[in-house]
Amino acid sequence: MLELNFDMAQTIAFAVVLLLIGRIIKKWVPVLEKFFIPAPVIGGTLFSIILLIGHETETFTINFNGDIRVLLMTAFFTTIGFSASLKILKSGGIGVLIFLIVATVLVIIQDIVGVSLAKVFGINPLIGLAAGSIPLTGGHGTSGAFGPYLEELGATGATVVALASATYGLVSGCLIGGPVARRLLNKHNLKPKLDEDSVNKLEEDTTPVGEKSIFQAIVYISISMGIGAFINPYLKEWGITLPAYIACMFIAAIFRNITDSMKKPLPFKEIEIVGNISLALFLSMALMSLKLWELADLAGPLVVILLIQTVIMAAYAYFVTFNVMGRDYDAAVIATGHCGFGLGASPNAIANMET
Repeated sequence: MLELNFDMAQTIAFAVVLLLIGRIIKKWVPVLEKFFIPAPVIGGTLFSIILLIGHETETFTINFNGDIRVLLMTAFFTTIGFSASLKILKSGGIGVLIFLIVATVLVIIQDIVGVSLAKVFGINPLIGLAAGSIPLTGGHGTSGAFGPYLEELGATGATVVALASATYGLVSGCLIGGPVARRLLNKHNLKPKLDEDSVNKLEEDTTPVGEKSIFQAIVYISISMGIGAFINPYLKEWGITLPAYIACMFIAAIFRNITDSMKKPLPFKEIEIVGNISLALFLSMALMSLKLWELADLAGPLVVILLIQTVIMAAYAYFVTFNVMGRDYDAAVIATGHCGFGLGASPNAIANMET
């Protein structure tokens, strides 16, 4: 078997190529545009199928550098941290609290379903957790953090199951988000509503993006990532196990609120640009390195659990998230984001909503 090992530069170049291919395919295949399938999902998933063929025929395999993907994921989450303004959260008020409750209820449902079905099929109930909220709402970071802990409790293979389930969720979360949103938009004839303040805000946002402002954004992001990475080892010593990017997000949020209190604006437009680029490349890399044969090797009961979880997520977003969050255009956008967040990861949610 031909085995290729891509270094960091080759990995990012390959991801960019697949991202461009995904955009071209989406442009020329109406059904993909119709159902809002993100370009990184198209290009990445297409290559993962090619990789599956190479594995099954034992002709070739490609190993990608994972460090750059972790870096991009951390960079993206750090940029999200800069949006955590207490001032804005207060203005969001009850809406933020309501969605927190909605998301928490889904987490409980996913765990109940996973554990219950595991018992029905005679599987260790902890494996049900590894196919529940840990990989689905939690994503790969949470799976990598809590999988070994489940194994310590006696759930053999929980890490592989959790990571495989998270991989499945990464794809399915994007695939169901578009159709759910499109159905809601068409059924209720929803259109975005811009009030006068929103329009004025959009019109006033004409600050040019230049080398100086982009560099300033990168400085804030890099320092937040560095401090967060420094904190993580100490958290583990204290028995606190969290995905590595959480500390980086927290530091970014601190920077945001300090600058808010000092009335010193951050380069938000530039931070968003860096975050969007990191998101697109992260998704492309995550999907192009999918080991689909791991899903094929899952036991029948586990496949059934994942499929049922997918149906529940789509139904929950359609009937609960949309209705509770206000039954308007914004609620539909939140519902499709919840599909990505509830099955895959926050980048999937952002990709679904932006699409």
